[in-house]
Amino acid sequence: MARPAGDQLNAHAAPATNGHMGISQPSSSQPLSTTQLISHIPKILPHERVFPIQIGSELFKLSGASLSSDAPSYFSQYFLCQLKQAEENGEDISNAIRTLSIDRDPDTFKDIALHLQGYHVKPRDATHFVRLFADAQFYRLPKLMSQLYEESIFTTIGERQFAIPRELFNDPGNSPNFFSLGFAVFFSSPDELFPGLDREGLLRPPSIVPPAIPTRNGDIFAELLNLLRGYPVNIRDEGHRAELLRDCRYFNFKGLEQRLIPHQISYNLSRRRHEIVLRLRDILKSGITVASEPTALDPAAGWVNYARPFVDEKSYELVLEIGDESTRLQFGPNGSIRAEFFGEVKTRVAKLFEVISTKLNLPPTTQPLGLLMAQGGASSQPATPGNTPLSEDLVRVVMDPEASVTLDGRAWSLEEAGNSSVPSSAGGLGGVSGGGEQNSPSALLLSVPASQPFSRKRRRVDMNGGLEEWIVRTGQWRLRIQGVKNGKAAVECCLVAVKLDAMSSEHARNLQRSFLGG
Repeated sequence: MARPAGDQLNAHAAPATNGHMGISQPSSSQPLSTTQLISHIPKILPHERVFPIQIGSELFKLSGASLSSDAPSYFSQYFLCQLKQAEENGEDISNAIRTLSIDRDPDTFKDIALHLQGYHVKPRDATHFVRLFADAQFYRLPKLMSQLYEESIFTTIGERQFAIPRELFNDPGNSPNFFSLGFAVFFSSPDELFPGLDREGLLRPPSIVPPAIPTRNGDIFAELLNLLRGYPVNIRDEGHRAELLRDCRYFNFKGLEQRLIPHQISYNLSRRRHEIVLRLRDILKSGITVASEPTALDPAAGWVNYARPFVDEKSYELVLEIGDESTRLQFGPNGSIRAEFFGEVKTRVAKLFEVISTKLNLPPTTQPLGLLMAQGGASSQPATPGNTPLSEDLVRVVMDPEASVTLDGRAWSLEEAGNSSVPSSAGGLGGVSGGGEQNSPSALLLSVPASQPFSRKRRRVDMNGGLEEWIVRTGQWRLRIQGVKNGKAAVECCLVAVKLDAMSSEHARNLQRSFLGG
């Protein structure tokens, strides 16, 4: 049977609000609880009457009770208008009810009909979710929209589908993230699921593509979700850790990233304090603090501490690991030692010293403001420790007897090198007391490993003559703040050696090479 043309046109347009229709709806000064909404169905439409709705090629017949259970909506407004017009015109209500025809997917509406009949409808996958999501918004079903707003986020990562509970993102360390920013439409309020969309004369809701991230690994993401849920994940090797960290950064899970970065927290019974070992590239400025430990000889003394943001509740004494063969130690006159950094490590050390300067309320640079502006400002200056108030370009190093040093593949110590007379109170070789250079023997004896065929004798390096240099393959350092006289500032930051793996020559480096393939 053909339908009136007017009904066809009205059925495709979004319903107007109550104010536009001039129709009053039942209202309550107090919002109903969820239990009341379930048990109490407002009598917006006659509960006993059946109303026909044509969705695509299928005809659905729903009672007024079902349509009123989630109202006001597209359906309740349409049929309520017919009932009001029939009453005004004196028509028989049974003959006045005409079929509402809507060109939408009947399979999706089957689930919506179940919802109206009181069944709980749960999205099956990402495609089903976005279809329910779009149609619930189009039909203006407030309860279904609210339910879907609280549902898990359905997405496909790689070739795996996921339903991500929204509460996993409540941790401030992991939010905002890729999903709350990239899929913002699914995180908006139920009243504004399509912000800025003009619903007047809207024929159909905009098409929504099911969220998918085909470029990431679904198995890795599943492990990240387990970590977010609080379950431990067995990190098989450093390659596996790198994959987890890479996707943490991609999805902007900052708190989770801090849990995964290589670190070690332990209690140092000798120093009677907790300490944390971290790599230089994993240091964030928000985690840096300076713990003051003044002494009678040095009122400005202190140590740099660190707490991983979003994870650690307290700070630990920082042991900084610097690798990549990017550190060169220069042994100067009077036993002083200076460290020179190269490449990206030099930039990172300079940035670290800038942050420490800020924590100590020192200016970020020592150059006069006029000269600095003439050269283009602070951002134009090269990133080097010498451009901070805490150090020269070559950073002061302290190597005391407690440092564990491996030189050219064998253990090395100050005693073995003929420096056992260096008093530990002065900080050992390269130490500073009261801002002056530590007085130490004018010569440093370095042992040549027995594996070197050209010489099995100990060789003496004149510390008052040419500079002896070590290349540090990997080093762990504490960062000590100490007072200094005649420096750029009242304090400086020096590196206290904890554990070093160093080489004294190109020959020693070549000895440790390996051939490709094993």
